Amino acid sequence: MLNPFKKKGDPVFSPVSGRIIPLDEVPDPVFAGRSVGDGFAVAPTDGSFRSPADGELVLVAKTLHAFAIRTDAGAELLVHIGIDTVKLKGEGFTGHRQAGERVSRGDLIISCDLAELAAKVPSMATPVILTNGSKFGMTDPDLQAADTPVITVRRK
Repeated sequence: MLNPFKKKGDPVFSPVSGRIIPLDEVPDPVFAGRSVGDGFAVAPTDGSFRSPADGELVLVAKTLHAFAIRTDAGAELLVHIGIDTVKLKGEGFTGHRQAGERVSRGDLIISCDLAELAAKVPSMATPVILTNGSKFGMTDPDLQAADTPVITVRRK
């Protein structure tokens, strides 16, 4: 984890309205076990998934179940919408931005009918993962975050 007294890093906000939860509570062993990286998750209350940070949209999955942002400092953040949603093959998702675009925190990336999708998959828990943790560190997630950053990432 990061030293809170070092210089300021990139703030990372929740990509969707909902309750912030630790990765341990995600019902998927890959995310809960941090095999992809560390981070946090959100139990969403709506279907508007937004950029959690300023940067470049480097990935929008063909199936629209995930997207990734590279912050200006180079931290890579994966937002994975729900568990086993890749199996839906894009059904129920609407993409609003394309990979390669510059995005600002809060820009709408993907939307869906949350209730419709929740009935088709085990969970809509949405992990937000720092995928290049070998180069970047992060603060402990603030599970009470509302309109404040959930984590801050910065180069090690």
